[in-house]
Amino acid sequence: MTLFKKVLIANRGEIAVRIIRACRELDIKTAAIYSEIEKDALHVRLADEAICIGPAQSAQSYLNITAIISAAEISDSEAIHPGYGFLAENPHFAEACITSGITFIGPTPENIRLGGDKAKARQIMKRNGIPVVPGSDGIVLDEESALKIVKKIGFPVMLKASSGGGGKGMRIVREEKDIGQMYHMAQRESLAAFGIGDLYIEKYLPEIRHIEVQVLASNKSSIVYLGERDCSIQRRHQKLIEEAPFAFATSKFKKRIGELAVKAAKAMKYRNAGTIEFILDNEGDVYFMEINTRIQVEHPVTEMITGIDIIKEQIKLAAGEPLSLRQNDIKFTGHSMECRINAEDPERFIPSPGRITQFIPPGGPGVRVDTAAYSGWVVPAHYDSLIAKVIVHGNDREEAIMRMRRALDEFIIEGIKTTIPFHKKILSDPDFLKGNFNTSFLEKNDNKTK
Repeated sequence: MTLFKKVLIANRGEIAVRIIRACRELDIKTAAIYSEIEKDALHVRLADEAICIGPAQSAQSYLNITAIISAAEISDSEAIHPGYGFLAENPHFAEACITSGITFIGPTPENIRLGGDKAKARQIMKRNGIPVVPGSDGIVLDEESALKIVKKIGFPVMLKASSGGGGKGMRIVREEKDIGQMYHMAQRESLAAFGIGDLYIEKYLPEIRHIEVQVLASNKSSIVYLGERDCSIQRRHQKLIEEAPFAFATSKFKKRIGELAVKAAKAMKYRNAGTIEFILDNEGDVYFMEINTRIQVEHPVTEMITGIDIIKEQIKLAAGEPLSLRQNDIKFTGHSMECRINAEDPERFIPSPGRITQFIPPGGPGVRVDTAAYSGWVVPAHYDSLIAKVIVHGNDREEAIMRMRRALDEFIIEGIKTTIPFHKKILSDPDFLKGNFNTSFLEKNDNKTK
């Protein structure tokens, strides 16, 4: 089966560059889109052609479905890869692609819609015997209903936006007197962020690890898992460091969580690449959290330990090719780690846009840098502050950490502030080195990491 002749990348930054590189290795031509302020962006330079689709504001460019579909038609692109962020998890965009006769490189619109409805996804998992955190069976319609559920499962609880993500529309409730206020605060935030105010309830588990599993699924319902990632180092629900595999787990645990991920994907009739996210509590119990219906920012750590190019697999699956991998074919080697380098003040985390006067990425054995930055490039203030991902691979976790330290020491970025100093402090923290951390690590160790 022949793959696509041309793919349009409906994104920008490092993920757009990453997709262009995968397409080039598959002998597929690429079309880039860009806003008026990004005519000198690296993804524009690397693509076979580039089309300006609007002003700097995302709503008028990278979120403009009509303009993106028009760009695909003008460039004779047969498929669109959405990357992550922007329209990647928008079912209307996936539907618009299909209606226009363009292949959407990703899951089905139904998969995306269900992935965005976290309350409904919980219901499906529960019906299929996949453990979920104790909580509501679906949407909680009002604060009175919320209080009834809370009295059954006990405080503390988490109010969560059903369409949520990135920590928005979430509130921890520790006492009965706060339930009404927190309910309305979470609802307003959810409405503002996602246009939907639906909330559901989960028991709040303060001491947890965030473990996720990468899956690949063909149109024939053949599904494999590519191992797990530990994404527990977070700041305000935003991941900062990711590792693969989960270094502090037995092979029995890894097999179990991988099989749970496949079971969850089958329950959703999932297609293409996706990530099943789990919570691991202090007792060793695993609970389904959500499914991410797109390529993840942290996908490179999985690629490093498996040797599998996930972007290429996405493209092949979208073109209708059968899954070329069986579970027994997938081998895991060594340990990989990723640091997300943001253009931010490393102490106050305020965005630091501006011109990069010098940019010298690290190299050497086991070091990979995914970036769209270069010397002279102006980091725009309009978009996400991620400018580079440093990914390393070592024989074990200890070597990966030492290699990451070395890589960050080598990384020269001048003209703007970055989070590199912040990452270096984490990588020297004794508790991090021992694996004594969870999603509350940065909040509890604030004095160490500032």
